[in-house]
Amino acid sequence: MMHYQEAWAFLDNLQFFKIKLGLESMCQFLDAVGNPHRALRFVHVAGTNGKGSVSTTLQAILTGAGYRVGLYTSPHLSSVRERFRIDERFISEEEFARQASVIREALGERQITYFEFTTALALLWFAEEQVDVAILEVGMGGRLDATNVITPLVSVITNVSMDHEQYLGNTLAAVAYEKAGVIKPGVPVVSGVAAGASLTVVEQVCQERKALLFLLGREFGAVRGPEGSWQYKGIENSRSLAGLHCRLKGGYQIDNAALALAALEKISGPFPVDGEAIRQGLLSVAWPGRLEYFCLADGKPVECPAETATGHAASLRRYLLDGAHNPAGVESLRDALASEFRYDRLILVWACMADKDVGTTLTTIAPLADRIIFTRPESERSATPEQLASILAEDERGKALGAATVAEALALAADMAKSGDLICVAGSLYLVGAARKILLGEVAP
Repeated sequence: MMHYQEAWAFLDNLQFFKIKLGLESMCQFLDAVGNPHRALRFVHVAGTNGKGSVSTTLQAILTGAGYRVGLYTSPHLSSVRERFRIDERFISEEEFARQASVIREALGERQITYFEFTTALALLWFAEEQVDVAILEVGMGGRLDATNVITPLVSVITNVSMDHEQYLGNTLAAVAYEKAGVIKPGVPVVSGVAAGASLTVVEQVCQERKALLFLLGREFGAVRGPEGSWQYKGIENSRSLAGLHCRLKGGYQIDNAALALAALEKISGPFPVDGEAIRQGLLSVAWPGRLEYFCLADGKPVECPAETATGHAASLRRYLLDGAHNPAGVESLRDALASEFRYDRLILVWACMADKDVGTTLTTIAPLADRIIFTRPESERSATPEQLASILAEDERGKALGAATVAEALALAADMAKSGDLICVAGSLYLVGAARKILLGEVAP
């Protein structure tokens, strides 16, 4: 059996094999190990943005209601173990190594991709642990994604916007078709997809596969109330709940929570959940690196003071970490910065992948920043600070600096910030993962 570091290294080596969308090799491998997924019940979560928030919200509520819940998400921030959870427990190093050894032995001379490997590991672990329900987040697209070997109790498609165009297509209709590939015959679909070409595609696929579609704003909804409260208007009136609050920041998280509650309605036969479990679950959701707000004083985590408080310690630094990396995600970050946070100055630490829509994302967020520190995480796909600075409008280049490493960028931001400023780290999950590890340590201890 491999030990943990050996297993992680074996997995990392699979990254040298290009992304390969398709289900054939995944099905062949699962057949070789006894098709563990056929003994499990699933919720399948697809979409461009919000998949992780919906998945973790479902996990928090169902766990709080007393069920044993597996959760598989991607990507991770700093440790591959973050992708695999049962209830509040991440997979241990020993369990990861043991399952990875099973996969390596079963593969023999055959080859699978990184994501196929992690998906297989999740299915093997969940089956061995006999979870009541497993929540699987799609990695990319849906139709040919490795997770699409399952038949779930309900499918969720959060939304559709442009991302991964080189794999999914360069129109909304093409991207929607790939994401609608998770729809299974007769399996209900819960979605927040907006009106237009993407909705037309989803509706057409649902009709072809005789899968009932329940749409946010049509069959169910979220009504905003005072002081951040909201009301869930259920598919069935008896499922409606008022006076709800979300722990996750970002106004869009209310829609994500509504999607999770609609999915819960559709699986309420085998997994009934009462209103109190829903309320408490919404208040316990944690999704690191996604509009994650925290404060440090002398480098140690402290409770963030109220925005109206005065006399903060000179060493206090406020941080907001967000992995937004596509145009729709960065627009949500911009809206949250404008409406949900108060600060004297915004100090932006930014990096992104060179193959992303760099111009759109950066020019969306840059006007809000008083200072910008460009850096480059350890990835060959990362844009250089010089490349990023050249994208800025000429009148904004004067507020930009470069830092060779993430650690140097964070140190520079902390030195120039005062207690009333906000340091926002965004643009890439690679950056957020590296920054979070430096500031707070590992997500999966």
